[in-house]
Amino acid sequence: MKKILLLLLLFVAGNHIVTARPAYRIFDAVGDSISYQQMLEQLLTKDLVFFGELHNNPIAHWLQLELTRDMHTASDRTLVLGAEMFETDDQIIVDEYLKGYYKENNFREEAKLWNNYKTDYRPLLEFAREKELEFVATNIPRRYASMVSRGGFEALEKLSDRAKEYIAPLPIPYDPNLPGYQKMLRMAHMPGRMENKENLPKAQAIKDATMAHFILENRDEESFFLHYNGTYHSNNHEGIVWYIRKYAPGTNVGTIATVEQSQLDQLSEDHQGLADFILVVDEDMTDS
Repeated sequence: MKKILLLLLLFVAGNHIVTARPAYRIFDAVGDSISYQQMLEQLLTKDLVFFGELHNNPIAHWLQLELTRDMHTASDRTLVLGAEMFETDDQIIVDEYLKGYYKENNFREEAKLWNNYKTDYRPLLEFAREKELEFVATNIPRRYASMVSRGGFEALEKLSDRAKEYIAPLPIPYDPNLPGYQKMLRMAHMPGRMENKENLPKAQAIKDATMAHFILENRDEESFFLHYNGTYHSNNHEGIVWYIRKYAPGTNVGTIATVEQSQLDQLSEDHQGLADFILVVDEDMTDS
């Protein structure tokens, strides 16, 4: 009897392992499944990598940290980090904290941190602090993006020269016909959305241009730059990537997009081509 029960338990355990659902899979741009190690090796050949995240997705945040650690270990080049989640006028606060000038509570009181900073972005900043890495605040101060959403690019011209140091040099190049900006414009025209609807993609563009500008300002040929941003900012090699190619043609860029699907067996056709690598997460994954 004991032997029969043992065999039954082994069968149940074995069956559970076989049918266990993975939390994520990685695909290349054409939909072929690849391993994390294969993705890492290919990304290490780039000069600049964008990790496009879903802001509340814990798998994406976990893999950001793992990728950061592995790139730091595997690359002979100096790793520089940067993120949409930190605004350019907070750079001095970030720098001072990383140098250990004051305690974390002072940093958290003064920097404009996202609500999920503690769980999702603090580990990245603390890794930079531990390894003495540069961490670049790349995003435009939100007050200036708000000015564009209400008054277009022209609204920024009234700023002082000192204020303009926190944004990309004006005037920025702008292509309203990029599919990503066109999609935002269609969303803006939905009932109940904002006034001055044509300015919504412009507000996105000034963010993209500013992030691209400060990435390029803080990298050189001897460094390797890893940037964290919402996946929409780099999907389809638009957004920040478009500006990188405008400002610095020939930069060797790699991109990761994050998507959610109900099944992980294959990449949805809608998600093919979003990036060089697509991180597919089970849509039932809990939010961070």
